Amino acid sequence: MTDLQDWVAPTYDGLADDLASASPDTWDAATLCEGWRVRHVVAHVTMPVRLTPEQFGAEMAAARGDFTVLSDTVAARDASLPTAELLGQLRSSELHAWQPPGGGAAGALSHAVIHGLDITIALDRPPVASPEAILAVLDRLTAAEGATFGVDLTGTRLEATDTEWAWGDGERLSAETGSLVALLSGRTLPDGRSLPRR
Repeated sequence: MTDLQDWVAPTYDGLADDLASASPDTWDAATLCEGWRVRHVVAHVTMPVRLTPEQFGAEMAAARGDFTVLSDTVAARDASLPTAELLGQLRSSELHAWQPPGGGAAGALSHAVIHGLDITIALDRPPVASPEAILAVLDRLTAAEGATFGVDLTGTRLEATDTEWAWGDGERLSAETGSLVALLSGRTLPDGRSLPRR
């Protein structure tokens, strides 16, 4: 059985390679994360490299326990770091081994894959995560029936256009596997499609 953590490093390395070869203005392009540019998303996912547990605790206290506020604060502040530094952090073995508290390897992979897709889908680039990694996250999100990000899958059948994968019954929603992951993560696709909220 594959260790999900094994797919984390290639995903972050792939994102680093993709951004390293992109034009400088790519870092200021919009992503699927509302209000966040590419540099904000990269600053967010690399946060574990920069913050010790003690610093994280201090940031959380300052945010009055609201992780969304903490994320926005750190992303806004650290997005101004040099892109070379952010790229180095994407390639960090510390990030590749990191797991979110209580989330384990599945949570680490989901974090890497979903935020990678936030960038690549918005930029109209191929996913940096492997097809197997994307399917693993897709299976995890559908196993929770959309509850992870609060989307409503009632009466919806999801069908992948790039594999034989399908889930659910009802009105058909077809997209590539990466786009299905983004939809299940509460994102709005560039074509305007989104899933209803619970």
